[in-house]
Amino acid sequence: MDTKIPVTVLTGYLGAGKTTLLNRILSEPHGRKYAIIINEFGEIGIDNDLVVGADEEVFEMNNGCLCCRVRGDLIRVLGNLLKRKGKFDSIIIETTGLADPGPVAQTFFVDDDLQKGARLDSIVTVVDARHLMQRLADTKEAEEQIAFADVILLNKTDLVTKTELSLIETRIRITNPHARIIKTERCKVPLADVLDKGSFDLDRILSHDPYFLVPEDEHDHDHAHDDHCHDEHCTHEHHPHSHKAERHDSAIHSVSLTSDKPLDPFRFENWMQTLIASKGQDLLRYKGILNLQGVNEQFVVQGVHMIMEGRPTSPWPANDSRQSRLVFIGRNINEAELKQGFAHCIA
Repeated sequence: MDTKIPVTVLTGYLGAGKTTLLNRILSEPHGRKYAIIINEFGEIGIDNDLVVGADEEVFEMNNGCLCCRVRGDLIRVLGNLLKRKGKFDSIIIETTGLADPGPVAQTFFVDDDLQKGARLDSIVTVVDARHLMQRLADTKEAEEQIAFADVILLNKTDLVTKTELSLIETRIRITNPHARIIKTERCKVPLADVLDKGSFDLDRILSHDPYFLVPEDEHDHDHAHDDHCHDEHCTHEHHPHSHKAERHDSAIHSVSLTSDKPLDPFRFENWMQTLIASKGQDLLRYKGILNLQGVNEQFVVQGVHMIMEGRPTSPWPANDSRQSRLVFIGRNINEAELKQGFAHCIA
């Protein structure tokens, strides 16, 4: 009997629906216990608080890509989890939407301790049907996420026509003809179709990336990061290599906004509508948990480009400071303007 802990890597570009799927996994009565590892891009964490039932088994890693400093953190977190064997059935790693899943998958084959205690069960990629064609045209990561997938959730199918959906599926098949494609709305999918499938196929990955198992210091490769990858803790040597493209667009960055004072709901709505109308195409992802004046519940706002939704969720905990937190991830976004607009929303 295989006693190794199965690990699912949950990936997909910004706003595809990964957190929605994660919430379904944690809230449905399947009788299994999952340890969750969340990797975010930005100075402050939002996803951890967007995950229902988040407890001590949710681990959050902020502000980095999984091929450098955060990858070392990932190995340490996984190593500590393996020491707690028996307290959970499986591990799920949710990558940031800007991550290439290749280095995450490679971790399970290059670290001896992980090889002994864990096995990569599958890579599940969530795809935003509405914006996929645009993402494939302007980002390398979106294509890599599809190429490495064992299961692809073609999500938000209600936002495109049948003709568009057929073209999107054909485009996915060009990149990955082997993965199982499941069409979904709001990630409504039987979890048995996604988790614990044992569907990771190393031979298929090697056909896509022949250097997958080769340590990075044994071959030449092109590794160009933007500024967020360069920090004092990063021990990864950045040198040219061609097979693992981690070319995070240097124009993409995040802006994190916080306020300890309540926000005026009408000012905030007007500001967001104006912002989306003028800058929507550059806003790859935005999400936040807000303290709106006159609203006792936490107000969650999420969006991709021109599509935004907001709703009140659970009440603020009694001992919570009720701090509003809002994160924008996009291209060519003006941090000073965002801070000024957000400050104007304070009640």
